[in-house]
Amino acid sequence: MKQVIQNFKTGKLYLDEVPPPSISEGMVLVANEFSLISAGTERSTVKVAKANLVGKARQRPDLVAQVLQNVKKEGLRATYEKVRTKLDALKPLGYSTAGIVLASNDTNGAFKPGDRVACAGADYASHAEVVAIPQNLVAKIPDEVPFEAAAFTTLGAIALQGVRQANPRLGENICVIGLGLLGQLTSQLLKANGCNVFGIDLSDNLVTLAKQLGASEAAVRNAPNLMAAISNFTNGHGFDSVIITAAAPTNDPIELAAEIAAKKGKVVMVGAVKMNVPRDPHFYRKELDLKMSCSYGPGRYDVNYEERGMDYPYAYVRWTEQRNMEAFLGLLAKKALNLDPLVTHVFDISEALKAYDIVLGNTKEPHIGILLKYPGLDGEKASRISINSTNAVAGKSSIGFIGAGSFAQSYLIPNIDAKKYNLDTVVTTKGITAKNAADKFGFSFASTSAADVLDAERINTVFIATPHSSHAKYAIEGLHRNKHVFVEKPLAMNTEELDLVREAYQHSDAILMVGFNRRFSTLATEIRKEFEGLNEPLVVNIRVNAGFIPKEHWTQIKEVGGGRIIGEMCHFVDLIQFFTNSRPVQVYASSIDTSNAEMQSDDNISVILKYENGSVGNLIYLANGDKSIPKEHIEIYGGGVTAVINDFRSGSLHRNNRKIKLKLSGKGHRQEVAAFLKALETGDVSPIPFESIYDTTLTTFKIQDSLATGLPQRIID
Repeated sequence: MKQVIQNFKTGKLYLDEVPPPSISEGMVLVANEFSLISAGTERSTVKVAKANLVGKARQRPDLVAQVLQNVKKEGLRATYEKVRTKLDALKPLGYSTAGIVLASNDTNGAFKPGDRVACAGADYASHAEVVAIPQNLVAKIPDEVPFEAAAFTTLGAIALQGVRQANPRLGENICVIGLGLLGQLTSQLLKANGCNVFGIDLSDNLVTLAKQLGASEAAVRNAPNLMAAISNFTNGHGFDSVIITAAAPTNDPIELAAEIAAKKGKVVMVGAVKMNVPRDPHFYRKELDLKMSCSYGPGRYDVNYEERGMDYPYAYVRWTEQRNMEAFLGLLAKKALNLDPLVTHVFDISEALKAYDIVLGNTKEPHIGILLKYPGLDGEKASRISINSTNAVAGKSSIGFIGAGSFAQSYLIPNIDAKKYNLDTVVTTKGITAKNAADKFGFSFASTSAADVLDAERINTVFIATPHSSHAKYAIEGLHRNKHVFVEKPLAMNTEELDLVREAYQHSDAILMVGFNRRFSTLATEIRKEFEGLNEPLVVNIRVNAGFIPKEHWTQIKEVGGGRIIGEMCHFVDLIQFFTNSRPVQVYASSIDTSNAEMQSDDNISVILKYENGSVGNLIYLANGDKSIPKEHIEIYGGGVTAVINDFRSGSLHRNNRKIKLKLSGKGHRQEVAAFLKALETGDVSPIPFESIYDTTLTTFKIQDSLATGLPQRIID
């Protein structure tokens, strides 16, 4: 399918052919009929991408601060790889579309194939022939509303939420500053609400249009009689509310709003403008109410609402994102709004770049609303497209990737030698991501269907780097097909999944490997040699200053990421087992108790592990520490020898009252991939025995059981 794409690194904007997206639970698959280019927002997005690296840094100082912090924690090389992967990412453009439902996995059964729907959401409602949308960002289009008008729904919901923040009443005088697309919609909504609307903009043409469509009066910002006109309009009282829908780099809109607002009036911020709020004379002396309007409405930026489909109770949150979308569509059906004059251009998707030439000013044409039109589907779109199909060489092992996010692109795929192995097919849920990974690393095919890897007989090896909840499912399917499987941690989310994996492994001739990379680091392998042959148990202490992760992050969501015990602590459970070279038999865990609603208690935990050979492991995992403390500190004691690992950037051995420095850095990602692939070549067993993988995974479940019961838990008998 065709999709408008921008390369964030180079700024290049282009139309490309990518696989259509796939959908999971809570998603709706839609064939677009029209999409709306939001000139102001998309112009800003495109210009940021077109800036050089210094320009990007100036516009996003928050990201620069994150990079610097990451350098302190993980080192320059690891940070460089992360940043490079982010910069290489492709950006889908667009966030307001209308089309026809092709398939739906929404949990309410609200949408059926053939339904006419409006769609919202950046990275979802893109300028593409087919889009996959979370169910709470989809609204049915009334029969009276054409697709062209419905494509405005996202912008309409943004405008409507700004109006709701002003809470206008019949007959009130409201000023709208900024009469672009958002301002024009806002003016019409206010008119439909029975308000007297005054519009202000820098453009004569937009002022004239506002008068035609909804404003009782409008004026150019620099008009010499502007203040007199405002005084006459409000009878000298000022405006009950001022809604700022402008996009401006200066403080002028907010200063003007404060000046023309009535005493105890409201100033509502919708557009992206500078906000150095001047206390005197107006905000303080008039006791003005400054309100922010958050995009489409309640639910925005809430992962549970937008991505997991959890709606807010109607009686308590009357207007959500989706309900604002529905309300806007309802006004269109009643013909309370007139959008026809707002459509200045309509381009076929194949001519999308011409539209962006206008938006970016490369082609000088007056414009407001620019629509992209789609030809409609002439049959089912294939989930897979060929990228470099001539690259495959007979006789080589062929590798497929299911999942290719930033981790896979930073630590897994780059460590596979494309000269020795066929990189066959890469699968992601979004076609743009699959196409980007295929182009970047030389895969033969890009796909959005895992079946294109699992069912392909030519592919004998599968790497799985999807969200945690699907790891066991894909590992089992791969093993059932006798494919070698490398699955990122964790292997499973519960004991039922783990037992199903074990059963599949026992009936397969393939190798199963889990991404416990730290045991393969040079520091870990060198240190383990120092303790081999000891006839006494070890004590292993690991302190992980992991840092805070919000509860709404996908890794913290039980059904998706499993939480940090299952998703992250497994690394260190495996590492202790590696050093002790013994099976875990018992675990006891205790976490903090906190009333802080933002803090996850079991993110701050102390774990004591007992092993068959008498060894003891102590794991302290923290989310409430200071970032200046190194992330991972490891100590191993035994036989009069002590070893220390500092963040896998350096280490030391202590014996005979002497310290030996070890300057071997890296967390073992390269070595683990190499070990796995070597086992495939030689026909050897997995670099990590399945028994060890099973024990580590089971231990994480037993840690949870210990927290729940307050008692030690047996792991193996």
